[in-house]
Amino acid sequence: MYTKELTIVNETGLHARPASDLTIFCQKYKSEVSILTDEMEVDPKSIISILSAGIKKGTVVTLQVIGEDENKAGLEISDFISNLRE
Repeated sequence: MYTKELTIVNETGLHARPASDLTIFCQKYKSEVSILTDEMEVDPKSIISILSAGIKKGTVVTLQVIGEDENKAGLEISDFISNLRE
């Protein structure tokens, strides 16, 4: 299992375009991917799940990846989230 704590830096949080970009990026991995907040578990392979979470700039989340490509996926997704800009 890959886990990493991240802070959302995008000005609009994970809303609309950033959420769509993240969903498309995560769907290419075979592993199960989750973003954990204090209140919920979000499936970043589902844009509806991301948008319903209402994750704002400055929110600290935990990325969790489990599966056959978990290390590669975890590193690349955490880098993607850390550099996600409008």
